[in-house]
Amino acid sequence: MTNSRFGVSPFPFLKPRLRKGAMRMMPGVRRRRFTSVAGTRGYVLHLPEAREGAPTGLIVMLHGCKQNPVDFAAGTGMNVLADAHGFAVLYPAQSRRANVQGCWRWYEAAHQNAESGEPAILAAMTRKAIDDHGIPADHVFVAGLSAGAAMAVVLGQAYGDLFAAVGAHAGLPYGGAHDVGSALAAMGGAPQLKGPDHPKRTILFHGTQDRTVHLSNSDAIAQAQVMSPGMRRTSEVVDHAKLTARRDITLNKDNQPVVEQWTVAGLGHNWSGGSAKGSYTDPDGPDASAAMVRFFFDAP
Repeated sequence: MTNSRFGVSPFPFLKPRLRKGAMRMMPGVRRRRFTSVAGTRGYVLHLPEAREGAPTGLIVMLHGCKQNPVDFAAGTGMNVLADAHGFAVLYPAQSRRANVQGCWRWYEAAHQNAESGEPAILAAMTRKAIDDHGIPADHVFVAGLSAGAAMAVVLGQAYGDLFAAVGAHAGLPYGGAHDVGSALAAMGGAPQLKGPDHPKRTILFHGTQDRTVHLSNSDAIAQAQVMSPGMRRTSEVVDHAKLTARRDITLNKDNQPVVEQWTVAGLGHNWSGGSAKGSYTDPDGPDASAAMVRFFFDAP
């Protein structure tokens, strides 16, 4: 996130961790450009290998600050899962002209609603991928890390008819900020609680040692999604490698999961279970990518 008026970052604690040449980490990857009435952004589209016919679904993956599509794909390992399960993955790229740190502008009012700003660009890009490749419209999901997770939450609200579920890793709640100052406050643990207009199936990951986005933000996302009566919550401890997680699942009256929240002890501002090939990852945590794929595609 940056203050575009001055061209400098108001968040000096977001240190660059993207390795030089990260866009060349995956040979053969072609970055493309998409233009709509709302603007232009680059993207990378991964189609499942060795699959005949249309993909089984689509996951839109929104990178965090200081990342790009290829780096994010390498760190999350989502393409490996896509090849195994037959779905496509769309990786939009934030423009460095729009934000010099490559952060999605989830914290500005102009980018928090349908038919305008970055949500409109991302939704139109998603619809083009669906149309071009015959992807089932009811198997389209969006996920992200940090600023990307915050924008994924925005898309789940602004385009609830397009995205069937949301995955937010170290994200922030819908309407959690309206400018740079309130974004800093939200990241520090004081998000504005606007509440969603349309509760959306959501899976959350967050680390207890995250010093960039406070854990309370994931709690706020989870609470905002639970608005119907008759819901109940179950909890369990998940031991994995060096990091232990608590998984809380909120079930509706039909015993179907509405919110799945993973709180990973000792995890910082990193993608849980990610690969060291990408930035902002911790291989010692539970596999967030695999958990999101299961949550998305196992839905009734």
